[in-house]
Amino acid sequence: MPFQTDIVLSGPYRRPVQMLAEQIVDGHLSLHSDGEAAALGLAGAPIEGPTHFSQVDPLAFLAWGSDWFRRGCISAHFQNMVVDGEAVQATLATSPAGPGRLQLHKDDGTPVLTGTASVGPDYGRTALEARRASVREAGDLYIVDQLEIGMQRDTVVSMSFDEPNGPLYPFSLADKLDRITEPHPWYTLRGAADSPWARPIVPMEMISVLCHKAGLDWPIRSPAIGLFLDLEVRLLAGPVFVGEEYSLHAEIVGVGQGSRTESYWTEATLRDSGGQDVVRAWLHLGLFKESYPGYPVPPERAGGTITALPLP
Repeated sequence: MPFQTDIVLSGPYRRPVQMLAEQIVDGHLSLHSDGEAAALGLAGAPIEGPTHFSQVDPLAFLAWGSDWFRRGCISAHFQNMVVDGEAVQATLATSPAGPGRLQLHKDDGTPVLTGTASVGPDYGRTALEARRASVREAGDLYIVDQLEIGMQRDTVVSMSFDEPNGPLYPFSLADKLDRITEPHPWYTLRGAADSPWARPIVPMEMISVLCHKAGLDWPIRSPAIGLFLDLEVRLLAGPVFVGEEYSLHAEIVGVGQGSRTESYWTEATLRDSGGQDVVRAWLHLGLFKESYPGYPVPPERAGGTITALPLP
């Protein structure tokens, strides 16, 4: 019988590195470039959200061992942006009553993300399951108005060490491993020889890249600048292996809006060559209303410095 005591694990402060300054979305630079960030009143170009998932991995590995790379799940709502050079700490509070409670914060106490972490097959009610259940009626839309729930896309994806991951992620896995906040031998060719699988695995933060690197050509009006609001990466039958081909099935599962963004939810599934589902990822992506030319934004909501992410 397991212990009935909550355990709180905290990692060291790390300084994640910005690697999307050259990201191209629909033919233009993204929010992660200094120029686009400044145009929207941001204090700086934000770190890409999945980067923070790497700080969770050592804590989750302490809690659940290698099962974390087989059936681990991070479910996160991004609260405040982090720019290059800022220090961030991860805390995981495990509980026998349900998923672990997850929080990342800056060294001044500012929350970066909150959410849950758990291991399957019984993942419990994750943070994004709860958030999706509370989604309101979308109302009038101008940027994502052509999206329809149930739209689908299919392609094939893989991740090698040396190839860049396209215009959305213009860096390779090797580039990331040189700068990742929490390196692990199992991510490398040499170190993987001592892993349970004897082959290198893709880090949790890069599983999100694999799920979303393909340009799926959703009918979204452009130009509009976007950012991640929520992200869940759930391993169903992992790990995800370097160099392995996976079929990717993506589907629109929700649309909505908040005070400063229109947004949409996608569900992405990676399947291996045997047809087994390996990963399911939910992404909630917001598009700034004032970044779309001619958008009817009320004057009181336009401009100003953005620090906290706009709530959906």
